[in-house]
Amino acid sequence: MAAGEEWAPGSGRCPSPQEAALDVSWVQGFSKKNFGFINNQTVCYPCGNYILFLDIKTKKTTALQCPTGQVGAFAVNANSEVLAFSDRKLNPLIYTYSFPELNKLAELKGNVQLDYTVLAFSFTGPYLASYSSIPEFVLSVWNWQENILLCSESQPAVPVTSLSFNPMNWQQLCSVNESSVTVWHIERNYDEHHLKRNPVKLPYRQGSPNLHEDLFFPDSGNEDPYHGPVMPVSAIAGLVGDEAETFMPRADIKPLLHPTAHCWTATSDIYMGCREGYILKIDAKTLSACVLQQKPLPEYMRKVSDVVAYVRREVWKKKGGKPRNLQRTVVFAMAFCNEGLYTAGSGTIYTYKPAHSGEAVKLLDASSSCFLAADFLPPENKYCVSVTISGEVQVWLLEDGTCLSNRNLNTEATAMACCPSSNSVAVGTKTGQIYFIDVTDVEAPRVVHQIFLSKFPVLSLHYDQSGQFLITRATEEHIFILDARPSKLFQVLGYTVLADEVLGLSVVSDFKNNLVEVMVLLNAAEVQRARLEIFCLSSALTEDNEKFVNEQGMLNTSAIKREQYDLDYPLSSAVRLKDNTVYGYCTCPPFISKYNLSKQNILEDPPVLLSEKRTPSNQFGSGFLCLSPNSRWLASAAKDGVLFIYHTSTMEILAQKHCHSYQGGGIRSAVFSLDGKFILVNGETDGALVCLKWKKIKETEVKEAAFHWQSLLTILNKSIPNENAVLKCMAEWQFDPESTSESLPEKKSKEAPVQSSHVEVTEENFTSLPSDSTSEMTWIGQKIKKVIREETERFADQKKELQMGIKRLRKTIQKMLHENEQVPDIEKLEQQEFNLDTEEQERVQAEAEQEVARVREKIEMETLANCYLQNVIKHECWDSMSVKGRTVKCFHIACEVKNYPLKELNEEELATLEKVLQLRKIEAADYKVQEKNLETESETVLSTEEGEKAEEVIASDSASCCLDGSLSSQYGGDTSVLYHQLDLHTREQKVNQIVLLKDIISKVKTAFNKEFDMVAQQKEQEIARVKERNLRIQEILAQLDLQAEVWEPGLTDDEIPEEVLTVQDSEIKAEKYLTPQEREKAEMLANLEMERRLAALDNERLRALNDMMGGVLEVQKEDILKIDIPPPPFISKPEHEWTDQEMKIFREYEEKVKELNEEKEKHRRALENEWKKLEASIQETTHNFDETVCKLFEKKVNLEMVIYQEELKIVNLIYSLLLDEELDTREAGLHHFFMKKQEESVNITRAIQTTKKKIEFFNDAYENAIAEDKNLECGFMKDFADVPDDLLDELFQLYKCRPRTPMRKMLPDTTNPYGDCSASDEDYKDILTCLMKAMDELDNPEHMPDGLDPSIWEQFCQARRNKMESEQLVKWKALKLAEMQAFLQRRMDDDQKIKSDIEYISQELIWLQEEKIKFQLNLTFQFLLKQGQVELESTEIPDYTDAILINKSVVEELNCSIMAQGEKKIASMVERKHFSRGIFLLEWEHKKMRMQIEDLKQKARDIVMLPISKDRQLFLTMLNYDSHIAHRISVMKQTLDVMDKLHKKNTKNRQKRIRELEKSIALKEQANYELSLQLKEMLVSVSERRHISRAADIQRISERNAKQRYQEILKQRNLRDLIKEQDEQFGILQAEAERLRSRTFPIL
Repeated sequence: MAAGEEWAPGSGRCPSPQEAALDVSWVQGFSKKNFGFINNQTVCYPCGNYILFLDIKTKKTTALQCPTGQVGAFAVNANSEVLAFSDRKLNPLIYTYSFPELNKLAELKGNVQLDYTVLAFSFTGPYLASYSSIPEFVLSVWNWQENILLCSESQPAVPVTSLSFNPMNWQQLCSVNESSVTVWHIERNYDEHHLKRNPVKLPYRQGSPNLHEDLFFPDSGNEDPYHGPVMPVSAIAGLVGDEAETFMPRADIKPLLHPTAHCWTATSDIYMGCREGYILKIDAKTLSACVLQQKPLPEYMRKVSDVVAYVRREVWKKKGGKPRNLQRTVVFAMAFCNEGLYTAGSGTIYTYKPAHSGEAVKLLDASSSCFLAADFLPPENKYCVSVTISGEVQVWLLEDGTCLSNRNLNTEATAMACCPSSNSVAVGTKTGQIYFIDVTDVEAPRVVHQIFLSKFPVLSLHYDQSGQFLITRATEEHIFILDARPSKLFQVLGYTVLADEVLGLSVVSDFKNNLVEVMVLLNAAEVQRARLEIFCLSSALTEDNEKFVNEQGMLNTSAIKREQYDLDYPLSSAVRLKDNTVYGYCTCPPFISKYNLSKQNILEDPPVLLSEKRTPSNQFGSGFLCLSPNSRWLASAAKDGVLFIYHTSTMEILAQKHCHSYQGGGIRSAVFSLDGKFILVNGETDGALVCLKWKKIKETEVKEAAFHWQSLLTILNKSIPNENAVLKCMAEWQFDPESTSESLPEKKSKEAPVQSSHVEVTEENFTSLPSDSTSEMTWIGQKIKKVIREETERFADQKKELQMGIKRLRKTIQKMLHENEQVPDIEKLEQQEFNLDTEEQERVQAEAEQEVARVREKIEMETLANCYLQNVIKHECWDSMSVKGRTVKCFHIACEVKNYPLKELNEEELATLEKVLQLRKIEAADYKVQEKNLETESETVLSTEEGEKAEEVIASDSASCCLDGSLSSQYGGDTSVLYHQLDLHTREQKVNQIVLLKDIISKVKTAFNKEFDMVAQQKEQEIARVKERNLRIQEILAQLDLQAEVWEPGLTDDEIPEEVLTVQDSEIKAEKYLTPQEREKAEMLANLEMERRLAALDNERLRALNDMMGGVLEVQKEDILKIDIPPPPFISKPEHEWTDQEMKIFREYEEKVKELNEEKEKHRRALENEWKKLEASIQETTHNFDETVCKLFEKKVNLEMVIYQEELKIVNLIYSLLLDEELDTREAGLHHFFMKKQEESVNITRAIQTTKKKIEFFNDAYENAIAEDKNLECGFMKDFADVPDDLLDELFQLYKCRPRTPMRKMLPDTTNPYGDCSASDEDYKDILTCLMKAMDELDNPEHMPDGLDPSIWEQFCQARRNKMESEQLVKWKALKLAEMQAFLQRRMDDDQKIKSDIEYISQELIWLQEEKIKFQLNLTFQFLLKQGQVELESTEIPDYTDAILINKSVVEELNCSIMAQGEKKIASMVERKHFSRGIFLLEWEHKKMRMQIEDLKQKARDIVMLPISKDRQLFLTMLNYDSHIAHRISVMKQTLDVMDKLHKKNTKNRQKRIRELEKSIALKEQANYELSLQLKEMLVSVSERRHISRAADIQRISERNAKQRYQEILKQRNLRDLIKEQDEQFGILQAEAERLRSRTFPIL
């Protein structure tokens, strides 16, 4: 199929033969995949959809296209000059092609669903190996000549990175991935092939050998006598299936070496390179790996990996640049040929010849990354230019795709375009720069200029057809306009900013009006449609630029005449023709729409254009459109990689080409040449640049394109020579490639605060001002800086005046504030009165409030999170506890006791406990019943031993605790429900014992908690008493007027844990924040409290009482110390002035004072005695409580011991359960492994039987071939018997003569680096053909003996050829037979090995079962031993390793049974004596019985003659007639019970049915009632209608309608009758036709 006629995936139709067709002119590019030599001078490598062949001598490249898309895996065979590759479609195929004819040899189709990862050819034989990716991961071996899949094997989830055959033996394969190496052996049994997998153990990362043992069958079978057998890690992990065989604990996993590349040696060894720098040698037979190289590679080896960096440094030195440490090129592929080593990396192929100079020579210099864009270099259309994403600019010869030059910008490129008016190329970068490159000398391009537009990446570059303007699209909807001419130094004319996202540009040149119209496609997100914005650029923009732009460089809207149009569909790309026709591409659904622009221009309300025509597109994914220079052809490209060419007038498909694929991302860009002969297309990520040319096209189309090119060339030739001359004179722009991408400022700074009112630059668009260095400043930054500088100079005076005015105003306001502070409060003004800018203040306050709200919300969220965490912790650790953890501390001793926190048992635990307790009750009851049913064989022995057992009961009670293994029965635990420790054999018993032990622990803790609660309550009571006494002490101290410290006991947080959950206000150090509402409420409450206190103080009675009697009505005794007797008023007079009466009063006063002092002293002593008694009582009670706490602490220690004893039991039981599970798991794993080995044994046995049958059959054929060969030799004498003897002897000598053994066919001028290889049996035909060719020389008549007839010579030659063919056949059959026998021997060896494995597994299972039984019987018994010294009579300690622990009752029962057996023996002897006496009596009785037998026989004969009914027969035949009758009665009772139950069930069902019927009756009655109401209404309406009908006289009309209806019914009935008759006739005719056909064709 021709290139232009191929059918693209997804296309709806194939183009007709009359349409145009495209062909591939050349393909360039390089993908980071494998490459190889297909012969000594041709390198081939995949690139996108193509396989490229590079002649290393002529440097010419040819391409082979993959039929179905992108090339996947790739392999070459230089020996056969064959290559193979796979496609990447669903259910991919493998194609094999011959070289240089490039003819398809075969298509290999397997069961792969997605993709192949690697392919590999065998060095000899027609064998090809392939490995698939997810989901199969299948290794397949093919015979590509016969298109046969020989064998395949799957490795689930194991990817493979490289694959190769052993050159010395095609039956060995090596597959490598990042973590493992596998050697595969291909075993052949006649016509069957089998793959055998042999993994290689790689050394550890340090280079040490991998000596890891088998963990599934560990060598050491250690057994712990206490803990039981040691199980493998797989059994401990609980693994049973295939995972158990390969399981390895994480701690045992050590990092291994990571293989990267490998090669085979002539001795069938494998050399493996590793990522860690080691080189391994792997023996393919023993699969052992050893480290060869551990040090760094020598210098001559490092040259291969450093060659690219060395060459690049030398290039920079020759150019005069500063040598730098460039990034080292990664070498990802190597290939050998007879001339040396070839390496590939980063798009470059080098040849390395150690035998010559030892230096690397560049062979191919392709792009190091994917192509970004390509364009034709006008005006000759002899060259084209491409740029890669990494910034590498290349110039290509358009004729054959030869790379003429290469220039690397060392920066990430984003766009590229060629200027029509000069030989310059513009390259846009991600950093917002545009580089202008001079390509007047295509072999030496130069960077002559660079413009730093903005910080925004450049998205696309577009030149108009006249080469006057360069339109640049950047991010943030910026479009820059540049002068494209070098004579203007590529001046930036201005820019414009659009409102919506820019999707694409289309430029149209109007040469008549000297205008350039730019159409911009926008994405109007608010209306979900596309929008077109068109603006014009006139030549006056380049002459007088200042009229069309503002101070910031933005183009005026009026100057560029902007127009807007809304389209009816959301488009992804659009192009415009000169006749105002627009073509747009819509992605979903895919179609191309045609629009005709209107002449209206309404910016406020843009018109919506409707598409005139829609052309469906069969492409998928996002796409774009490209217009030819003459506007006659429209190219459409999308993510599917198919290029469609439409005719713009009819929108019919001219041609289509599947040049890229959707796996490679589709097509990135496409461009037409000016003459329309070529199309450049580059892919998104496949790294391919494809040049297409027209293979078939109409002459009118060619002439029209040529005419347009010539007319355009005439216009361009006016300016091209001058511009090129200027371009050549421009000096090369010097720049540091490293600094271009790194020196740009990344940090953003604040924008200048001064902006004009008319400036449209905002902070969102330009957030940073340029630095002082102009070289690092963007063009926009320079414009902004210039505007700021001019505005600063223009308004400098006004700025100074404003600053002075502000200073004066500040001083005035400060003065007013000072005066305001001096005036009274009533005259003061508020602070807000002095604010001049209230709006600014409100704005600042609003910002502050927003910040406060944000911080408050953040704090609230954090608080909410902490509260949630608190609730979770409280619920888990506090609320769920039925008994909270508390502590009781002593008053005077550092001793404390904690209780046992207990959780509430959930319903499941309670149900389990109840179930176990109920089960134990049932077992106890059953045990008692069994004891009662036991027969007492020796009552005498039991009666004599009753006294002994009564004495032992007391000892057994004391020893029961020792046997139970704990003291829990003494602390509230009921051990009677527990199993005996020697009875725990089953898993259920152990689980139940654990439940019971946990219940005992819980009961013990609960009993202690009760006692603890009593002590805690006692402490609270003691504290309350102490507080009461302290109150009295404080009163006494107050009366005695003493300052003494009173001891106040209290409870700590450990004793009251509830207090920890409550946060007191005193604990919060920060001031509490109150909202305005809370603050108002607090103030109101404070006011109310103050009023209440004032009202309480304003009480006349209380004030009078306080003033007169100190607030009390009578003086108490406690207040006697406060009583003072007032002295008489005359005490101030001199004593000699006193009267007698005054002297008497004074003596009475002294007596009263003396009595009062005595009374006070007595009262003081009483108070002090009471104080001491209270303190003594407090000390006594608190010390008593401390003793109680100490006793509780001692009990707690003993209780801990008891709990630990029970927990030790639980731990031992749990361990036994775990070991039991491990034993079960191990047994199940061994059973699984055993079954797998048995299946393998069955398969191998079947294979052995099949092979033996094949060998027997083939041995017969081999013996027949030998016999036929001997017959040919014997028949030689017979066939030539008429030949003379002398000639016959000579002929016989010639008959045995054989030609020299033919060598294997090799390529010319090719040496085999591996020597002689093992030949395969497929070479039999080739060897036979070579022998026959060698026989032509021996069959020459010149070797014919003299005198021999030529006819006889011809007969002789034919006989000799037959003999040679027979000999070769015998040799071939012998090889086949030997191979089959070797296969049989290998299978027999495998069978023997599997049988030995099965035997070993059987022994392991037997040992495991014995250990399991032993473990179940060997129980762990827990004793309680008294602490202290144990004295022994002898120093030798007996060995108890073989001792068996049994219960005392077992020995006692055994003794009882022995005594009972002795009594039985004596009784039997007495019975024997009596038996011998009775023998004689039995003889007489025997004779008596004989006589009775005769009598009974006679009676029997009489009975036989009697009539017997059925009941009598049953009575006679049944052995237990009564039980039979009772059984029948019970069956009848059961039947009656069943019938009774069934009757009750039926009665319930009938009653339920009756209730349902009653409900339905009620519903029906309700419905009937509603219907009756409706009926009444309908009767009323019917009567009304009848009156209306009578009044309207419509009876005639109804009669006429009835007649018409009757006629129609009659007509339908007649038609039905007619159909029935015709149907009957048709059936009759069909039966007649069937009869006639059966008569005519009786066989059918």
